[in-house]
Amino acid sequence: MRRTRRHPARRHVPLRHPRGARRQVRAALVAVAAAATLAFTAAPSPAASTGASPDDSTGASAGEQRGGRAWANCPNGYVGLTYDDGPHQTSTTALLNALRAGGAKATFFIWGQHADQYPDLLRSVHAAGMWIGNHTYTHPHLPQLSESAAYQEIANTQSTIQRITGQTPTLFRPPYGETNAQIKATAARLGMAEVLWSVDSRDWNGATTQQIVAAAATLRAGGIILMHDGGYRATVDAVPQILSGLAARGLCPGRIVAGAGGTPVVTAP
Repeated sequence: MRRTRRHPARRHVPLRHPRGARRQVRAALVAVAAAATLAFTAAPSPAASTGASPDDSTGASAGEQRGGRAWANCPNGYVGLTYDDGPHQTSTTALLNALRAGGAKATFFIWGQHADQYPDLLRSVHAAGMWIGNHTYTHPHLPQLSESAAYQEIANTQSTIQRITGQTPTLFRPPYGETNAQIKATAARLGMAEVLWSVDSRDWNGATTQQIVAAAATLRAGGIILMHDGGYRATVDAVPQILSGLAARGLCPGRIVAGAGGTPVVTAP
């Protein structure tokens, strides 16, 4: 989600290795993730090279299997990694490579116009096993629209994502985090829970890699961090360090789902 400057099922069985061995596995995966960020502009789709199944509920690629073992021990809970505004021609593939190399999954909130512009990149997000959410079609200030116009923004994006990926999102994030009771009800009417965030990386405002990593270090169990698939190199470079920091604190990247009353919660993938 782009911020304007005017606004301030396959179960994995844990390995029976000693704790030190698990730490070694995590460290190795994070090192691979660091190497993946070097391919920021021209790396091939990760799904194309691994043969990942487009349906993340039925198949897991080699990278996901590594991640399942590496992140099996999560004593302090789960957090949600989220990326708004994609797909983007210079950052989507790099983010996917870095996340997959670290065995992690994230939620991508999709800008509908960008999906129509780069349908193959959206298919890559889906094929990589990431979770896909709705972020409206034109990225407007929803509270300034009529009820019918806001509905069309959200509904059109649902149709676009379903047409391109075959998947219908169950999560919705309003642009700029601007919402009200009507917008939340509209999302619910379309089968989605509204998801905001507890930590803002401020990558949209020019945050450096270290500032993004520092923001992620404030995440607690159940927290959700806002980041962007908007062509920001700093955001891509932050992925390995974010994953390393989570592992060191006994936290794991998790899946955002609708809880009681539609309130989002972060659970095991």
